[in-house]
Amino acid sequence: MNTPDRFSVAGIVFVKAPDPGAVKTRLSPRLDAGRAAVLAARMALRTVGTVVEAGIGNVIVHGAPAATHPFFSLLRQRHGVRVEPQVGDDLGERMHHALASALTDHDAAVLVGTDIPAMRAGDLAQAAMHLEHGADAVLGPAEDGGFWLVGLRRADPAVFSGISWGTAQTLEQALERMRARAMRVELAPTRWDVDRPEDLDRIAADPSLCNLLEGLEKGTSRGC
Repeated sequence: MNTPDRFSVAGIVFVKAPDPGAVKTRLSPRLDAGRAAVLAARMALRTVGTVVEAGIGNVIVHGAPAATHPFFSLLRQRHGVRVEPQVGDDLGERMHHALASALTDHDAAVLVGTDIPAMRAGDLAQAAMHLEHGADAVLGPAEDGGFWLVGLRRADPAVFSGISWGTAQTLEQALERMRARAMRVELAPTRWDVDRPEDLDRIAADPSLCNLLEGLEKGTSRGC
């Protein structure tokens, strides 16, 4: 809840239940459906833990396809987060709903997904600081032309309307909409996401991330 003397921020994480065949399907043939689901679960646990570690404020998981999935109970038990359903017909509507809901009782909200294993707690803290110091919005560019983080001080459905999601133009389209509304926008560090089989090589090459692949591919083991 807002207090007169403290700027309050909500950390929102979009999580898809890690059911085999429903997540990370583009990692085939490197990972079959079962192993891809294990990786998705590990990445979700890591992401939620990172947002909690950032200490920016209340952490809210928005789950899909249903917030009642057992995996969300695990997140709640392990990290003490609140779990709510994702609401909306497309990604833009779902993000707007989640941010608008959080902004009813917080001064700002920062939303991320679970596809960015290289995200650091400091990235979230920096985004929250930008918002506290007057930025209207923060976007985290992804290497593929999208964005991995969005932070807002006020909700505006037009910001996410008509965007070509999942393309190299996604970030620029979002920036255009924000600037058209005279919003002051700050950028978070550029990060890479896990979408393609070759992205697994980047995980394996990073000593801080390679445990995500433990037991999923030959040569991956605890401690890498």
